[in-house]
Amino acid sequence: MRLQVAVTTVASELPWAGVLAPGRGVVYDLLARCAPELDRRLHEEGMGPHGMAPFGYGAPVFPSARRRRGRYAAGGGGVVEFGSPVPEVVEALAAGFTSRELLDWGGVAFRLTGVSAVEQPAFSSGRVRWRTATPVVMKGSGRDESGALGPRQAWVLPAEPEWPVYMQGNLRRKAETLGLDPGVELEAVSWIGPKRSFAVGSGMKPGAEVEVELSGPPETLRALWSWGLGQANSAGFGWVRA
Repeated sequence: MRLQVAVTTVASELPWAGVLAPGRGVVYDLLARCAPELDRRLHEEGMGPHGMAPFGYGAPVFPSARRRRGRYAAGGGGVVEFGSPVPEVVEALAAGFTSRELLDWGGVAFRLTGVSAVEQPAFSSGRVRWRTATPVVMKGSGRDESGALGPRQAWVLPAEPEWPVYMQGNLRRKAETLGLDPGVELEAVSWIGPKRSFAVGSGMKPGAEVEVELSGPPETLRALWSWGLGQANSAGFGWVRA
């Protein structure tokens, strides 16, 4: 399930370092206040056999904001989406948002004007084509074409040979984390956006928005839609467009 949080701000832009990074702190702050044991467990241990954090979010979007080259436009009414395949996480976030009037997004004040739940689509055909709203990041093996091991921070981009293999593995690990059927397949990458990097707590993470075609059990697809694609969903990466 997802939550759409309606906001307004008088700020005319967001600093690039504050486009995605603040969301993780917002989520953990709300969980700490509304579900402290769940917060402790996710923050310290993660969930399931792979210790993953089962939530994601997108960047704040302000449709009527004046666009300027090189700037992340803000201003007026906007929306920030959060989601998780775990009902307890969504319930805690909903309780936290509805009890607040202001949201501190990395030093930029958002006034909350509403919170609405968005149910997962059925995905009953078992096939989907999704485009992400934020870059998908993925680490590879760190080995080059000769097999030599390179830097540990070996981020791979969607057009690179290792990317589909590691994306496939990530999809299945998420299903295993939730106790769902892991028979989900990456069928195709049908579009790749430009490379973008965003700052998060551990430094810059590079990736690209993608459009992918997946097949698999509908329940697993619904969970992925609420969580995100690729790694670092808890830092705002890989958020699937509604």
